[in-house]
Amino acid sequence: MTYPDAETLTQSFALTQQVIHLQTEGLTHADSLLQPPFRGNCLNWVLGHIVEGRNRALVALGEPPIWGETETARYQRGAAPITRDKPAQPLEDLLRDLDESQERIATALARLAPGALAQSVQIGQHERSRGGHVAFLHWHETYHTGQLELLRQLAGTNDVVIT
Repeated sequence: MTYPDAETLTQSFALTQQVIHLQTEGLTHADSLLQPPFRGNCLNWVLGHIVEGRNRALVALGEPPIWGETETARYQRGAAPITRDKPAQPLEDLLRDLDESQERIATALARLAPGALAQSVQIGQHERSRGGHVAFLHWHETYHTGQLELLRQLAGTNDVVIT
């Protein structure tokens, strides 16, 4: 399997970080908790899920995660929907943690030894290259980043931030 180089991965994560900031600009924490009228989850959960995925990317890159088990449990796949009645990380904290994850991912990728992305790593029951795993986590991030456009509209913004 081929894998992207460290610079491409760094730029890819930076691009989705920028899009996330555009899609959340001007929104409040209360806006981030609005549930869609269809099966899905609120913007807060989607953003937290992205940070949780970046947490896994950091671990794959040999770095300590930014979140512990308590924070990640709320935003993992299959977690109960976040509503106004259930605890959630404040939107501002999620965005701060997103930015911190970006800095740490970029630093980790910059200091990787040659060939580190090609090394095989065990992820659950699957074995794949470190670079392939991190690239998959980024792809997964782009999937959820695209959802933010619709979730932004729940707050009544009625705008287009990416043209």
